[in-house]
Amino acid sequence: MKKELLIKEKERQLARLREHADKSSVCAELYNKVVLEKAILKKELEDSRKNKFVEGVKNLLPRKKMLICDYFKK
Repeated sequence: MKKELLIKEKERQLARLREHADKSSVCAELYNKVVLEKAILKKELEDSRKNKFVEGVKNLLPRKKMLICDYFKK
């Protein structure tokens, strides 16, 4: 919930900075910084919603590796 509120705040900041990003290099840098911070928050929120147990099981299961010659057998 807290991260969602932070993302909303970043969106508001972006809306304000978008108007002035073309006019000033400082605003353009701030805009880029806020975009990056918003992306990081979104990724953290996405990662926190993943089921840790299922992800752990997926990593433990062996996967069959395909060799180049396997593509030509078909």
